[in-house]
Amino acid sequence: MNERSANSARPIRSYVLRQGRVSSAQKRAYDALLPRYGIPFSDHPLDLQALFGRNAPKILEIGFGMGETTARIAAENPANDYLGIEVHTPGVGALLKRIEERDLTNLRVIQHDAVAVLSRMIVPVSLDAVHIFFPDPWPKKRHHKRRLMQPAFVALLADRLKPGGHLHVATDWQDYARHILAVLSAEPRLRNTARDFSPRPGYRPRTKFETRGLRLGHGVWDLVFKRA
Repeated sequence: MNERSANSARPIRSYVLRQGRVSSAQKRAYDALLPRYGIPFSDHPLDLQALFGRNAPKILEIGFGMGETTARIAAENPANDYLGIEVHTPGVGALLKRIEERDLTNLRVIQHDAVAVLSRMIVPVSLDAVHIFFPDPWPKKRHHKRRLMQPAFVALLADRLKPGGHLHVATDWQDYARHILAVLSAEPRLRNTARDFSPRPGYRPRTKFETRGLRLGHGVWDLVFKRA
């Protein structure tokens, strides 16, 4: 997701767009289902109510990976509408396949840079929640500037959330967790729902990788902040 540093107008990407291997099933799903469940990027604001055809809570997920968690959350919470953003084609194809298999009418996909989508397609005070699960931690110090969770991006998220809406970030890197906690705590429109880190909310299922990591003694940190 393209970001601008505080001291430069040069965009800094928080992801590397690798080619990746697209399986035949993902390719079929991508070609056949993207026109049906995908939303093309546009410079015009998106009417979320019209998109889903109903008045329901609207939740944005940024960086859904292969879409396993995203599809499960949408399936288990049919009263909510979900919009997922991802740049990598294999993950988009995988999630489109899950949408079709589960007949998920409450989930749509945008394959584009999240900052551009938030800036141009999502109007202020329109989202009930934003989920960012396991963003790239960019662990090397020289790469920290590439981390998605920076003050300018958090301010943009806060602007798009409705009052009372929540921002939920999860990471399995303790150093990044501390960084995220500091950045979120510094945004005046956000309030922490816990003293520091939150227990994992019930709506966020554990992935197989997370379960394996916990079994090996690795930590996972959830942060849930509410828009004032």
